[in-house]
Amino acid sequence: MSVWSCLRNRSARAYIYKKQRPWIIMKVLSLKQPFAELVVSGKKTIELRKWNTKFRGEFLVHASKTPHSASMKRFGFVNLPTGCIVGKAFLKEVKHYSNKEEFEKDQNLHLASEDWGGYGFVLENAQRVKEMPCKGKLGFWEIAFPL
Repeated sequence: MSVWSCLRNRSARAYIYKKQRPWIIMKVLSLKQPFAELVVSGKKTIELRKWNTKFRGEFLVHASKTPHSASMKRFGFVNLPTGCIVGKAFLKEVKHYSNKEEFEKDQNLHLASEDWGGYGFVLENAQRVKEMPCKGKLGFWEIAFPL
C-alpha cells in the first residue's frame, strides 16, 4: 500500500504523530480533466463549485480518474494525466454568482458553464508539481506524505 493511499484517515495521521517522522498534511481538491490542466497551467483562475467553503490557503490539485469528455474536445486535449495529483494552487477567496451577468463577466476566468455551480473559487499561484498517483474524493480532503 502506498503512502498516498494509506494516510488519508485520522487513525493513519495519529500513527504518523506517534512515530514523530517529518510528515506534511495538505488539503486536496479533485478536478476533472481538462480543468485540472487549465488550472495548473494558469489559464483557469476561477474553479466553479456548487458548494461554498471557508477554507483559504494552499492546496494540491488532483486530476480525477475520469475526464470530462465534452470539455476535453472543446479545449483540444486528447490525453491528460488522470488519477493523480498534478499541481498546487492558493485559494484566495470565493465569489458567489447571484445572477447570470456576474457569471458571464468572469467567463474568461472560469471557462465553464453555469452547470458547474454558482461559487467561484478564486485561485492564485497555480503551478505544476511532479505527478503523484492517488485516489480522489469529493470536496476538500486531506493527504499526508513524508517531507
